[in-house]
Amino acid sequence: MNADPILRPSPISASVDFDADGIQHGHLRLPWSRDDSAWGSVVIPITVVKHGEGPTALLTGANHGDEYEGPIALFDLARTLRTGDVSGRVIIVPALNYPAFRAARRTSPIDKGNLNRSFPGRPDGNVTEKIADYVTRCLLPQADIVLDFHSGGRTLDFLPYAAAHELPDKAQEDRCFAAVAAFSAPWSMRMIEIDAVGMFDTIAETAGKVFVTTELGGGGTATARSAGIAKRGVANLLRHAGILAGQPEIGETRWLDMPSSDCFGFSPEEGLVEFLKDLGELVAKNEVVARIYPIGRTGASPYEHRAALDGLLAARHFPGLIKAGDCLSVIATIEDHA
Repeated sequence: MNADPILRPSPISASVDFDADGIQHGHLRLPWSRDDSAWGSVVIPITVVKHGEGPTALLTGANHGDEYEGPIALFDLARTLRTGDVSGRVIIVPALNYPAFRAARRTSPIDKGNLNRSFPGRPDGNVTEKIADYVTRCLLPQADIVLDFHSGGRTLDFLPYAAAHELPDKAQEDRCFAAVAAFSAPWSMRMIEIDAVGMFDTIAETAGKVFVTTELGGGGTATARSAGIAKRGVANLLRHAGILAGQPEIGETRWLDMPSSDCFGFSPEEGLVEFLKDLGELVAKNEVVARIYPIGRTGASPYEHRAALDGLLAARHFPGLIKAGDCLSVIATIEDHA
């Protein structure tokens, strides 16, 4: 393995000129030699809209391939955005992990790679690592503000929220939370991660960028409401950044916090899930949130999962069956302000 892969150029080439004014629809092409195509490629759709001087927004969806609000909003934005609307530049990648997106899977069918655990990536790595490396070294340095859409995919369901993280640089943190407020989802979150190593969030925040992410639903689908939140939110963010004219269309949002790892509940058992609370309902500490019934025999008592803190149910396991170790629930606390 190359001891210093950062010195190697990315194998990905772009068919667009990031510095040219106008609208360009093209692809990022990554060579991928395989049994059915010896000189084949992964081609990732990309749109660049540039008009004069101004900030750059990098907008990405399908970092996980089974999350659809982002792709819907960004494919729609790519076809409707006009040069005259823009002051600065918008880089749109609706399906960042394109192999996973095409396969309707969270991770890549090529190498099983989870793109959002693969940053900063490697130019001499597997396909997923090469995509992460290109984003890190070629796309991210051009951006002033980054929006990376997420939802729960096939295995989780979330309240629709936009989020940012607490950061060591409080001025940067303030800019991120101002952008979250401008996105104006029904819920806004001060978020912690189970494990932030390898995430796009982490590499963007370390680079000093204004970074916003979302969780806008789940279950491996999108609804009219969740897709609408995504479309309105991305337009609001571009207005907030000064790339689109006008002021964000701010609606009511309620602020949530994830103050500790106690927010996350994991199942110690496998079985059939019965939730006793729905998303958005209040939960008291030690209250039973869900039961897990053993399915190998009848007559057995279910495992009772209890909340570790007061709050509301912000996320839940989606399929009816669960495995030991799966995330069962997320309890968030309600905050009066950002």
